[in-house]
Amino acid sequence: MSDPDTLTLDLDGWEGPLDLLLALARNQKVDLKAISILQLVEQYLAFIEAARDLKLEIAADYLVMAAWLAYLKSALLLPRDPEEVPSPEELALRLQLRLERLNAMREAGGRLLARDRLGRDVFLRGAPEGLRTVRKARWEVEIYDLIAAYGRVSARTRPVMHVVAARDVMTLEEAIERVSTLIGTAIDWATIETFLPEEAEGSYRKSALASSFVAALELARQGRVELRQKSPFAPLYLRAPA
Repeated sequence: MSDPDTLTLDLDGWEGPLDLLLALARNQKVDLKAISILQLVEQYLAFIEAARDLKLEIAADYLVMAAWLAYLKSALLLPRDPEEVPSPEELALRLQLRLERLNAMREAGGRLLARDRLGRDVFLRGAPEGLRTVRKARWEVEIYDLIAAYGRVSARTRPVMHVVAARDVMTLEEAIERVSTLIGTAIDWATIETFLPEEAEGSYRKSALASSFVAALELARQGRVELRQKSPFAPLYLRAPA
C-alpha cells in the first residue's frame, strides 16, 4: 500500500502553475490578448483555496504563483505608485505574453505529435538495389567520316548565295535593232544564225542567238518579219514580209 502521508497531486495533465493559468484563461473563451487579469487571478486563487486540504508544500511553485498573483491583483486595484518599477500594467502585460507564448508552444507541439511517425504511420522502403551503368558505343567512325558528316549538315544550313559571273551578253533591245536592220537587206529566206555578229564566239554567241530568237518572235508578232521552220528543231528562217 502507498503511504497515506504521501500527497498525490492530480492536475489533469498540468505541468506547472503557468499551465494552470493558461487553462483558466481559456475558460474565459476570449483572445489571450483580451483576457481579464483580475478574473484570471481570482480563478487561480479559488483553485488554490479548493486544494488547501492537501499538503501544498509539495507544490510550492503553485503557492509562489498564488502569492505573486495576489500581489499583482492588489497592485492593479490600489492607486499606482509612480516610483514602482515595473508598473502593475506592465506586469499584467508580461503575464499575457507568457501565456500567449505557452499557448503557441502547446499548439506547435500538438501539430508535431499529430504528424505521421516513422515506423507507425509511414515506413521506409526496402534496401535499394544497386544499378549497373553499361556504356556501349552505337557508332564507330573515322575522322574523315565525322568531318564529311559535319560538312553535309553545314551545307544544308548554310545560306545559299548565287553569284553570277560578269560576262558579255547581247541585250534584247540590241538584238531587235540588229534583226530589224538586217532583215531589210535579206532578199530571200535566211537562217537566224545569219543575223548574229561575225565576231560572236563562245558564251557571247549563245547569248546573241537567244536574244536574236526572242527578237524574231517579237518582230513576227508586230508583222515586221515572217518565220518558217519545216520541222521541230529544224533551222529557223526569217525574211521580210512579202
